[in-house]
Amino acid sequence: MWSLFEDKLVKKQLKKAPKEIVAKYEFWKNVASHDGPKGLRRLSGFKDHSLKGGWKGARSSYLNKQWRVIYYVMAQKLEIIILEVNPHEYRK
Repeated sequence: MWSLFEDKLVKKQLKKAPKEIVAKYEFWKNVASHDGPKGLRRLSGFKDHSLKGGWKGARSSYLNKQWRVIYYVMAQKLEIIILEVNPHEYRK
């Protein structure tokens, strides 16, 4: 069993998110707490992947085409630290 910790910012972001995103996030948390990052990678719909650049060391999962969960994995402690749930910004 993995422990999940949410940054304060996550609660504010979820208040602004559509209901279907909040429901998908709750499903994401359920998978993450039971199976950790391996479980998230097994479900292809999340398109879980590592990040580069300023987010190097963090991971991202899709909640839908626009919304993402950004998080860090502390594998030694079986912890996941959720940093953000936000609409992904596409650059032109």
